[in-house]
Amino acid sequence: MLTHLQLRDLVLVDQAELELKSGLTALTGETGAGKSIVVDALLLIAGGRAGGDVVRQGAERAEVAASFAALPATAKAWLDAQAIEYDGDLVVRRVIGADGRSRAYVNGQVVPIQALRELAEFLIEIHGQQEFQRLVNRGAQREMLDEHLSDPALLGVVSELYERYRACRRDFDSLTSAAENRDSRLDLLRYELAELKAEVTTVAAIEELFVDVKRVAGRGRLAAAARTALTAAYESDGDSAHDLLGRAHAALRNVGDADPQLAPMVKLLAEAMINTHEAAEMLRRYLDALDIDPARQEEIERHAAALEALGRKHRVRVLDLPAQLLRTEMELTTLDNAQLSLSKLELELSALNRDYRAAAQRLTEARKAAADHLGSHITRLMQALGMAGGRFAVSIAPSDTEFGAKGSDDIEFLVSANPGQAPKSLAKVASGGELSRISLAVQVAAAAKTSALCMVFDEVDAGIGGAVAEIVGRQLRDLGERAQVLCVTHLAQVASQAHSQFRVTKLSDGKITRTAVKTLGPLERVDEIARMLGGIDISEQARAHAREMLARAAPAADHLKKKRAPSARQ
Repeated sequence: MLTHLQLRDLVLVDQAELELKSGLTALTGETGAGKSIVVDALLLIAGGRAGGDVVRQGAERAEVAASFAALPATAKAWLDAQAIEYDGDLVVRRVIGADGRSRAYVNGQVVPIQALRELAEFLIEIHGQQEFQRLVNRGAQREMLDEHLSDPALLGVVSELYERYRACRRDFDSLTSAAENRDSRLDLLRYELAELKAEVTTVAAIEELFVDVKRVAGRGRLAAAARTALTAAYESDGDSAHDLLGRAHAALRNVGDADPQLAPMVKLLAEAMINTHEAAEMLRRYLDALDIDPARQEEIERHAAALEALGRKHRVRVLDLPAQLLRTEMELTTLDNAQLSLSKLELELSALNRDYRAAAQRLTEARKAAADHLGSHITRLMQALGMAGGRFAVSIAPSDTEFGAKGSDDIEFLVSANPGQAPKSLAKVASGGELSRISLAVQVAAAAKTSALCMVFDEVDAGIGGAVAEIVGRQLRDLGERAQVLCVTHLAQVASQAHSQFRVTKLSDGKITRTAVKTLGPLERVDEIARMLGGIDISEQARAHAREMLARAAPAADHLKKKRAPSARQ
């Protein structure tokens, strides 16, 4: 639940703190006082868009911080996945600069705005007058109906089967298309495979071949260098490196007994003679290897040219030709077995088609059951809200799309506001008080299934009054008995049903205007509800009426709970 909300330099609020409790909390105030500022703040906490215009004039930035306690398992799992520490309290903070730049923090850790939106789905659910625009969307209607399914896992089964069917259909269509030119493609692949096999071996062999190419191309220069090195090191008469090292070694060895310090040098010279001899042997072998016959040279150059030509033909590097050979063999094998593969895929498609249709049919049946329950529930709420004879229904018809991740149903909300009228599309219902009441009934029904910690209703009671307004208040209070509910309202009948109340006031000294939010005590609540009933000048009669409304709220709520209890046990 939302336990604490702090606002700083947000629009007209310089600073405000709200300590929130469970149950229904009402936010009231004069028209234009800025009652929806709290809703705006929570929208920012929920990851809503914001620009520099939300920053109070003269301030550098606006800040909103919200604290939550007793988080649901889904929110804890999200925090664990993001490696964000959590010790029982969650603090979400949003900072918007005057330049429009925005930052979000969760328990002090910076998170992207999109990540904040994901977290907020487990924390806050906001309903407003604009909610009707979402409710007329067919996709939103389907989602709301699916929230009332007796077995939500059906959706996952249908979605998984759809994805498997789509992947299988893609493979089948691809193989079918390839099989149409199968014979000509097979001929080409067989030719290319023979061509590749004639020249391509392994990557290591190709690398060695191109080393040979370089060696053959520079054979004259390499042989001259090797011959010069061999002569200087070993074969020069009397003054080769080996001869000179031998004389140096003999000179030191003859006097080595006179001074032990010469022993290491004698050893090094002996090793140098051995190394020089070994180098000479290697140079001789190298010169012998350079002396290749013209046929061998021609084969090396031909093989290298053939590989380079194949690389250009297949548009790959020469060293990638072995991989190209494998790909060609695989495609040839696939096409050779195409008929067998097509038959197998066809059987798999048929099985997936059957399984999908069965799962989609189970989902349709579950939706019909949920539609009956939801229709009856919202119908009762509509009639409780003063729409005698009003009726709500959910139409479920086969979709034009045979297969879909969400099933094969077209879903539409239908409503009749008056007795004797056939239900029509919710999108075609006339605006006004009836529209507000229908929207509120749908929202209350949806809120009953929510998993959010805090539900916010922003003047959803617009366009109603009198006894209906009191019923709306009772419905919201009843909802507040099961979850935390915040309601921005201008109706005394609704505010009197709240467990706690805040008053929003606009203050001005002629130069600066600001908005203040104050927690109301019992006596202050009487005055505020009396003001909502009677206007600026509060009479004792209005106060008496306000006290009566507040006193009546709790017993009425208890009666509503008792009335609901038997049906809950049935």
